[in-house]
Amino acid sequence: MEASGPRSGMRTDGLDFQSDLAQFVIVPGPDCYDRTIRMALRFYNTLTQTVEDFVPADGQTVRMYTCGPTVWNYVHIGNLRTFTSQDILRRWLQYRGLKLMHVMNITDVDDRIIQQSAAAGQSIYEYTSQYTDAFFTDTGKVRLQRPEQVCKATDHIGDMVKLIEGLTANGCTYESEGSTYFRIASFPEYGKLAHLVFEGLKAGARVDSDKYDKDNARDFVLWKAKKEGEHFWQTPLGDGRPGWHIECSAMAMRYLGETLDIHAGGVDLVFPHHENEIAQSEACTHKPFARFWLHTEHLMVEGQTMSKSLGNFYTLRDLLEKGYAPETVRYLLASVPYRKQLNFTFDGIQAADTAIKRLRNYALRLKTSKFPEGVSAKLAERASAANAQFETALDDDLNTAGALGAIFEYVRETNTAMDAGEFLAGNVAGALDVLARFDKVFEVLEPTAAGGGMDDAAIEALTAERAQAKKSKNFARSDEIRKQLLEAGIILEDTKDGTRWKRK
Repeated sequence: MEASGPRSGMRTDGLDFQSDLAQFVIVPGPDCYDRTIRMALRFYNTLTQTVEDFVPADGQTVRMYTCGPTVWNYVHIGNLRTFTSQDILRRWLQYRGLKLMHVMNITDVDDRIIQQSAAAGQSIYEYTSQYTDAFFTDTGKVRLQRPEQVCKATDHIGDMVKLIEGLTANGCTYESEGSTYFRIASFPEYGKLAHLVFEGLKAGARVDSDKYDKDNARDFVLWKAKKEGEHFWQTPLGDGRPGWHIECSAMAMRYLGETLDIHAGGVDLVFPHHENEIAQSEACTHKPFARFWLHTEHLMVEGQTMSKSLGNFYTLRDLLEKGYAPETVRYLLASVPYRKQLNFTFDGIQAADTAIKRLRNYALRLKTSKFPEGVSAKLAERASAANAQFETALDDDLNTAGALGAIFEYVRETNTAMDAGEFLAGNVAGALDVLARFDKVFEVLEPTAAGGGMDDAAIEALTAERAQAKKSKNFARSDEIRKQLLEAGIILEDTKDGTRWKRK
């Protein structure tokens, strides 16, 4: 099996979906749920339309697949909203002590990629590599953890071919003009994820493109016959390339087995993409493809659908150029629970910036203020209660708004206690622990030097230099440093305990 084009030596090994796949299947013992540490994790499952208790099938490791980017352009903030939601999900699973095997695909061949690469005079590999690199640069800036396994579609052609061959053996496909199609009528449960009823499907009605009307169920293409000027692979199915939907099923089962614990993506993928994934996967294995389906709602911009024609289309790079720090974007994207529509506004991103600074200034107050000795039992209990409220909110289908509410209410109450002299030195560790738990999931407290101004170390150094200048009666230098810090958004406060700083 050889690929036509610049990478003819690419990997094309695949699985025999009737035998080889078994090595990837985790078979839990009958008492796996009894051995599992009881947790209160609950997620809304699109498949059942209910909030269900979640425990991984083997009680320990979550086998999760998320739909990654189609690398034909830079990801926009709507994409990043979904990927940020998935990052919160994986961080919370880790927080709760679970292991992760998270697989994410990179779609580096589809209709748009072929069209755009041809227009640019580049091979699909040259064209997609720049956007794949850009994707990881952007997601790194907003502090998304990298999945345990990232897989490119073009590296798994052999897996897709084997899956299609398995479907053919089960009588679920047919050929037409050199292309292979999945026969929806061969899978009676089609529509169970989207909860749609398709009556009177017209035999032979089919679609050859990777995108099509979301309310129109038709037989979908698994393998596309070669077209003049298009990149193609030589396979037992004939010369051609895979359809979009087959990619995810083949790669998910290649690394995670026949039944996943969680499959996640944007709500726009429920139909037809995820519906088609279920059909082709379950028609081959005769087993459930995924136990839980989690979908992130759309992002709007100033109450409108994001669109280049409306002038409200933004990438992360656009926002960074406007001076916003990447962690501020992350905070805003994570602040609304993933199943609720997020309305992106510039007032909202400014509010996110203010919220982060409030938390940073609170942390600084804890670290630099001198509190009376002792421990307030009441405030120690309040820290424990804040942690419990934070955890309860995220256990409940990742209620990020509730989690943030718990943290900010605690900050408000303890700031008041500090002002009243009731917050004692022995309560500092508990307060810092509350912040640490928060940041283990949200990760916004550490400033990004390049996008968010001076980092803490630089501010501390200038503050110390100013203190020395004042001691040496070099008031010109002292005033110069204060002005420099103020221009960088840092306010100095001289107190009887020394100089404190905070971000505006």
